Amino acid sequence: MSRTFTLDSIHKTYISQISLFTFKKNAQPQVKKALSGVSITLTPGLYGLLGPNGAGKSTLIHIITGTLAPDSGEVLWCGKPAMGIAFRRILGYMPQQQGLYDSYTGRRFLAYMAALKEIPRKAVAAEVDRVAAAVNLTAELDKRLSAYSGGMKQRVGIARALALSPSILLCDEATSALDPQTTESILALLKKINRELGVTILLITHQMQVVQRICNKVAVMENGRIVEQGTVLDVFGSPKQEITRSFVRAIIQDEVPQSIQKIVKADGKGGKIEKLKFVGNTVNEPVIAEICQQSGVEVNILCASVQEMQDSVMCVFLLRLLGEESAIAAAEAFIDKTGVLREEVVLK
Repeated sequence: MSRTFTLDSIHKTYISQISLFTFKKNAQPQVKKALSGVSITLTPGLYGLLGPNGAGKSTLIHIITGTLAPDSGEVLWCGKPAMGIAFRRILGYMPQQQGLYDSYTGRRFLAYMAALKEIPRKAVAAEVDRVAAAVNLTAELDKRLSAYSGGMKQRVGIARALALSPSILLCDEATSALDPQTTESILALLKKINRELGVTILLITHQMQVVQRICNKVAVMENGRIVEQGTVLDVFGSPKQEITRSFVRAIIQDEVPQSIQKIVKADGKGGKIEKLKFVGNTVNEPVIAEICQQSGVEVNILCASVQEMQDSVMCVFLLRLLGEESAIAAAEAFIDKTGVLREEVVLK
């Protein structure tokens, strides 16, 4: 089992301490389950761990990096327990709070970080040059960090994590507080690192756009559990949980806007509202045209949305079908045969 990173049924519970200043009778410690049976397996690729604040992402980071022990479950690398110096050498970690020293130059800071990773003194200069080149920072190395932009500081953080050529790169909110253009450049850089260096990257984020942009697979967390996981297209193309659907709605319109609902209700024409979701190869299907030709149903497009995901596309059309009930039923049956995902929408 080579180059496989596994979280196997990780559990973690916190017990709050009772304050000495609490005078309530029979006060009991509060128990909070931070993680409940979290299991993920990563092979070389780009993975997203998506969840809202409080989902358990930070606790999971601490367990992966070894700063917190799980109550039960295992962290495995290549089928063996991931622990000690050997594992820390193949794990690159980019924390959300970088802890940069503004008075240092980029070169001095990366050299200091390399020394902390116990890279031999004679090899430090070459290692700094290598990681700086990997993140396109060579020309800026001798400037003070106080003069770096937000995007440049993120590149320093990635460079620090790449020291010792890790097999896994753990990125905690790598694009938080960055403007859209800088976010795009950092994501492109991470994609390049994965492609050229073969590093497995786990992006931990609450931003749907980050996962959509570069990840191959995604796991969605809520209340300490993995509620859905799989390929980005499978999970976001057909979300099973409300938390996942809420993330999808952040990038793609899949509900009828209130303003359109008012128009539809007011005209009294009836009919049915259908949500059609085209994922991957189904985007080539001429479904809407054939509905009109084969069933004689009148089709009105209420709204539509298109988003790229990795090397594929997801399109959502909200249609209003008007005509005889039998004709609409025939149109629905035809849609179901095409492989396009269909869902009847009930106006609120």
